[in-house]
Amino acid sequence: MSDSTQPQRYRLSVPDSELEFLKKKLEVFHLPDEIDGAGWDYGAPLADIKRLVAHWQDGFDWRKAEAKINKLPMYTRDIVVEGFGTLNVHFVHQKSDVPNAIPLLFSHGWPGSFLEAQKLIPLLAAGGPDQPSFHVVAPSLPGFGFSEAPKKPGFAGPQYAEVFNKLMLSLGYSEYVYQGGDWGYSLGQFTVTHYGHKHLKAWHNNLPIGAPPTLFGSPFAYLKSFLISSDASAMKRLASTKHHITKGTGYFRVQATKPQTIGYALADSPVGLLAWIYEKLVIWSDKYPWTDDEVLTWISIYWFSRAGPAASVRIYYELTGGGTHDANAGTKWMSVPVGASYFPVEIFQFPKEWSHSMGKLVFESEHDKGGHFAAHENPEALAGDLRKMFGKGGPAYAVVPGKNGYA
Repeated sequence: MSDSTQPQRYRLSVPDSELEFLKKKLEVFHLPDEIDGAGWDYGAPLADIKRLVAHWQDGFDWRKAEAKINKLPMYTRDIVVEGFGTLNVHFVHQKSDVPNAIPLLFSHGWPGSFLEAQKLIPLLAAGGPDQPSFHVVAPSLPGFGFSEAPKKPGFAGPQYAEVFNKLMLSLGYSEYVYQGGDWGYSLGQFTVTHYGHKHLKAWHNNLPIGAPPTLFGSPFAYLKSFLISSDASAMKRLASTKHHITKGTGYFRVQATKPQTIGYALADSPVGLLAWIYEKLVIWSDKYPWTDDEVLTWISIYWFSRAGPAASVRIYYELTGGGTHDANAGTKWMSVPVGASYFPVEIFQFPKEWSHSMGKLVFESEHDKGGHFAAHENPEALAGDLRKMFGKGGPAYAVVPGKNGYA
């Protein structure tokens, strides 16, 4: 690791010894039985896990996947975080050929990684007379991928926001915009709260978690909220969220309250890690045709991660105070422009009127295809929304002074 203040070019090269160790782990394991006709009701189907493990053993070519990942312009650099010392942070930095491109920070969540931006990056970096271009920075969150993990408790929303802002400033982007989903939504709220207006000029998210409007906070939306019971679309969205909370949040409670305990299984068993994440990839996406190679590449990022797969789940504990409060506690409404994209199979869906609670809502777009991993499932739609929001005629056009995205 270099102490240089300059970014260091990063090339992924998993040691042969780690590949051999993984191979041995995949040779000795026990699978559970399965109730007849269980399907997906009880979790990841046994037949799927058997197929994926067999492919991991004899068909999946990590070196091929690694070579593709290394085509991304990856770097690391040291970031000093107040109270937590120095963390070496991994990130992708794709600069556009357009000098006036808009600096954009992309934040992933769990069980994603910087790879969520892999399809989105070339779309955003491409310039043209009819669309804005972006300089894209996609970090691995501390504790994820190839970034170092915090060693002390209490590394929560403000600290992630500090990492984001200091990273962008270190790259020469004193003013920038933001895009995120999953934890990227919550971390966006913290970044806006701490660095909005001065540095973060506008943001966009594809997991718009709004709160019911209040009379004084948003009077028009508050009055409209009384009509929700007669709004079929709003009621359908709330029903979808209720179903997810009832049937799909067990993982959240475990990771938010006892991340160390589940961490032993994730760190020791590649099969366990595979099943834990694979279930989410399938259920949270909109019938996306995951290939076995795609799945195993995503899982491998966790298995080969710098701090190990257990480190990533601690974000649930830290942002919720061990499950004692909302993940966004400590954020506040800011008049920084915000945009929202609605995808039909997103895990949390709320009435659109509630989105005004996120900030100064200036852009909304609804799609008929896509789920929780929008940047991977439907990158063209997400890129299109960002172009509309930040392009000419858009509500956040030229929000970064001198960087309007056009040549």
